[in-house]
Amino acid sequence: MTETALNGVKVVELCNLVAGPYCAKMMADLGAEVIKVEKPGVGDEARRRGPFLNDIPHPERSGLFLYLNTNKLGITLNIETKKGKGLFKELLLEADILVEDNPPGMLANLGLGYDVLSELNLRLIMTSITPFGQSGPYKDYKAYPLNSFHSGAEGYITPTGDPFPDRPPLKIARYAWEYEVGIHSMLATLGALYYQRATGLGQQVDISKQEALVDINTFELLAYPYVGWYPNRATVLNLFGGILQAKDGYGHLALYEEVQWDNLAKLMGNPDWTKEELFTNPDVRRQRSGEVNKHVAGWMREHTKYEIYHKGQKIGVPTGAYQTPEEIMNSEQLNSRGFFVELDHSEVGRITYPTAPYRFSKTPWRGRQAAPLLGEHNEEIYHKRLGHSKGELARFRGLGVI
Repeated sequence: MTETALNGVKVVELCNLVAGPYCAKMMADLGAEVIKVEKPGVGDEARRRGPFLNDIPHPERSGLFLYLNTNKLGITLNIETKKGKGLFKELLLEADILVEDNPPGMLANLGLGYDVLSELNLRLIMTSITPFGQSGPYKDYKAYPLNSFHSGAEGYITPTGDPFPDRPPLKIARYAWEYEVGIHSMLATLGALYYQRATGLGQQVDISKQEALVDINTFELLAYPYVGWYPNRATVLNLFGGILQAKDGYGHLALYEEVQWDNLAKLMGNPDWTKEELFTNPDVRRQRSGEVNKHVAGWMREHTKYEIYHKGQKIGVPTGAYQTPEEIMNSEQLNSRGFFVELDHSEVGRITYPTAPYRFSKTPWRGRQAAPLLGEHNEEIYHKRLGHSKGELARFRGLGVI
């Protein structure tokens, strides 16, 4: 069987919801063995977040959990118990990486801080993901995903292209920014893994969600120290264009250059109103962008989003069509590349999953297994690997350890 890119890398994940699980999922997709640790009887918070199959809430039917935890093994463990701490340390003896998203100091208070764990395993990389990092005056602040999102200033310009720029800041749908944090976390962890492979030593990787989100908004933030202003949803888009309604959905016009406006006028058939001073003078056009958009929006509503998209691209009008989830799933391009695959899950049956946004010629992506049931691999890990008898496992369960 073809080896995977991270073949032989062993990861333990102690995370909830999106950022940490996505970090570990990407490593699992690259071939690392990931053991997901969940609290007995409770599990990852994502199990209680929808969408649910047939709209019936169930801890094994959350679409969010199923996606974030493909290719992982799953066990239950209460690390707050004495025996649970011991089992956790056993898990980490042979691990390369621990990904955790607990509040700063929580694991240390349990006797499981990096200083203790690194003495047990010098090679251990401990990636810690928190809202504001392990230091600073905000380090102990709690934050829901909504708080984390706005801590990076992204909300101020969301949605980009909003035709109502005076509207208050908005949050991107679902958990998009949490995935961005997960990507940063995975990249940093792989950097530490490279160092580990070269020196035999691990290290703690301190991930601040706020800093990860600030990092992806550098253009908006750098504008202030460089030129003394910061963009809002209008200035980002040169005041006109943006998100506009088409006959069958929404399209996006990004008119940054004069030639692009000229090409749009051509696309619209050079109607008489485009020849008035309001539309021929770039400065006036920007100052009175609302009037411009009213005319453009009227034309957009008479055409389909794909008609605008394809014709606009041919003559040099930067434009895009906003696709629905159904259109994405039926995309000729994505399906021609095998981007979606089906995996069998014992609770929900055979369902479709996205794969990965890359193709390796030597170490291809593989869908090894669907997300684990709560505690599905307890026997395999505790009995077959760590050597505890089935009788001990029964006792651990009775004590609430696993």
